[in-house]
Amino acid sequence: MPNPTTTPTNPVGTREMALEMGLNDSEYDLCCEVLGRQPTYTEVGMFSVMWSEHCGYKYSRPVLRLIKNYRQMADEGTMENAGVVPLGDGLGVVFKMESHNHPSAVEPVQGAATGIGGILRDIFTMGARPIASLDSLRFGPLDDPRNKYLFRGVVEGIAFYGNCVGVPTVGGEVVFHPAYTGNCLVNAMAIGLVREDEIAKATAKGVGNPVLLVGARTGRDGIHGATFASVELSEESESRRSNVQCGDPFTEKLLIEATLEALATGHITGIQDFGAAGLTCSTCETSAKAGTGMHIDVAKVPRREKGMSAYEVMLSESQERMLAIVEKGHENEVAGVFRKWGLNAAIIGEVTGDGMVTVDEDGVTVACVPADWLADRCPTYTLDAREPSYVEEMRGANLSAVPQPADLNAVLLTLLSHPTIASKRWVYRQYDHQVQTNSVVLPGAADAAVLRVRGSVKGIAATTDCNARFCWLNPFEGARNAVAEAARNLACVGARPAGVTDCLNFGNPQKPEAVWQFRECVRGMAETCDAWNIPIVSGNVSFYNETPDGAILPTPAIGMVGILDDVSKHVEMAFRRENDVILLLGAPCRGTAGEMAGSEYLATVHDMEAGILPKVNLDAEAALRATLLTAIAEGHIASAHDISDGGYAVTLAECCISNGLGAEVLCGTDERVDSALFAENPGRVIVSCPSEFDSAELQRIAAEKGCPCAFQGWVKGNRLRIAFGKDDIPVDVAVDACRDAWENAIPEVMD
Repeated sequence: MPNPTTTPTNPVGTREMALEMGLNDSEYDLCCEVLGRQPTYTEVGMFSVMWSEHCGYKYSRPVLRLIKNYRQMADEGTMENAGVVPLGDGLGVVFKMESHNHPSAVEPVQGAATGIGGILRDIFTMGARPIASLDSLRFGPLDDPRNKYLFRGVVEGIAFYGNCVGVPTVGGEVVFHPAYTGNCLVNAMAIGLVREDEIAKATAKGVGNPVLLVGARTGRDGIHGATFASVELSEESESRRSNVQCGDPFTEKLLIEATLEALATGHITGIQDFGAAGLTCSTCETSAKAGTGMHIDVAKVPRREKGMSAYEVMLSESQERMLAIVEKGHENEVAGVFRKWGLNAAIIGEVTGDGMVTVDEDGVTVACVPADWLADRCPTYTLDAREPSYVEEMRGANLSAVPQPADLNAVLLTLLSHPTIASKRWVYRQYDHQVQTNSVVLPGAADAAVLRVRGSVKGIAATTDCNARFCWLNPFEGARNAVAEAARNLACVGARPAGVTDCLNFGNPQKPEAVWQFRECVRGMAETCDAWNIPIVSGNVSFYNETPDGAILPTPAIGMVGILDDVSKHVEMAFRRENDVILLLGAPCRGTAGEMAGSEYLATVHDMEAGILPKVNLDAEAALRATLLTAIAEGHIASAHDISDGGYAVTLAECCISNGLGAEVLCGTDERVDSALFAENPGRVIVSCPSEFDSAELQRIAAEKGCPCAFQGWVKGNRLRIAFGKDDIPVDVAVDACRDAWENAIPEVMD
């Protein structure tokens, strides 16, 4: 092992330097022990980014082992950039979701844009062509100018990058809550298609094989971005704009085409994108995965700024860059592919067999570190967990004392105009959701996005879901609900769930309350997916989502992909025609006070977030999905929309709005009318059938599957009328009024 040379730009790395970069005392001591000497400044930087929570998962790894697939992949060393589930016919669906929260809170346009760029690279690094992206976004209330600025900027960044790179943004969710003020969440999901026998691996195989850096030039943007993501936001965060990367979607488009063409030569033995920690991450992770090493010279890295030190080159997170390991003797052929597309392609080193990542600068060694210690052996910590004191207080709230409003029509319109529930047309009209011409349904038209697979009758459905208020009240049940809602949304378009990716957003893990929330959410998510045999194939953890005013709501965003055997049989949420029969699948709402727990109604109308959440019934949810899938495949269902935010009445209104069709339904209840209308207890779907025959067939199928199915009424007229008896009609409102409330809420607050 060569001893690195110290220079004015690469001095001995002191303890003070290490602490400033985010390592703690014991971690600095471990660096010295691993190296058998004091590290250099460059080495301290490499350890600090790779041992940050953002890269090393030092606080989350022990808890993530609750997830079966994660545990297996971690033990076998088979974790890749994204997960894959089989589509059939030799194809695989590649997908992953990641966060770009802190960068977006400081520089929303570039923060969101580079979040899209990074998640797309995770997809085509696997050899898959990206076909779609989705997002899961959360902001504080839009009456706050800063929140409005962040919302505008994030949407602009997603639109800018996605539209220019030519990958459609086909779906997602946008939620508003005071807990996200100052710390917005920007979670991006991407999906691609690959032949299962052509999946590329992120391994540095073959001692002597040249290492090729391709794509954009390297600058100073994003240095210590991984460390920035591993601390709380504060008033000083604005000064860290230089930690935010800058994206170029036109270069990314070239990189997609060049990478897929280069992989097709068969001469690339391993490939990795430059994500968090830049060149440090790509060299160490590919070497560790293959059990090899790597010797590079940073002087050979194409740069766009003069005077960069080795430390800066190794830690830069400049975008649109990849590291390719090429069969010796074919490096010019592979480099020629990238150069043909107008991209840089520089041989910066070679694979070694010593297990070390050795970094030279003009032939002078500035760093020499064991690859496995940086990539796989980050110190991990099992932290104290404690249930927050508010949980017991919220469980004990007396919801029976909540007064019932006299005007329930007004309540319905208020909920429809809440930005979380209201139409997101202002958002998705800025996205090119039809580029590549694979989008089968328009954004907002169905409970999940639906994509065709060219050359096949099959389709792919995808959704992102999480009710964070539920997770705040009960993290275990809230996470189960997030998985259940995602699976239900897929079933509502006719897709069977195939796999999950997650983006786990929480507060400071050094606070026991945040650790408890995180652990309980992971446990709920893992147990639910295991029970339904839906694999969790990829994911991301984002901690430190806090400001001095407090932490975000625990937000385990679920991205789920499903398969349609015949994409032409998909259904959407809107009622289709006059006189169609309306039915409720799943358990009816009894109208009890307790069922209002965690509802948007309780929060918006009564300024109250409390209660004991209704539990997710795993068997009932499975029976509901089975009923939907069979009935949709047999053509008995004209529309389907699951009951979630806003409850029964809001769901019916959304079914009416798109085609301007009214509904007359009879909703029975034993107790509270407001609860029956607006409670959000899970496991229920509003469907319409095109005839009495189809209604009877649906009821037969539901009985066979063990799913409750209740007649509600008919699609009729141009008003939404919800009755609880012959002369008891608490909701009677024009569909046009519902549409005005629902469609104009966000445009009004953004003016």
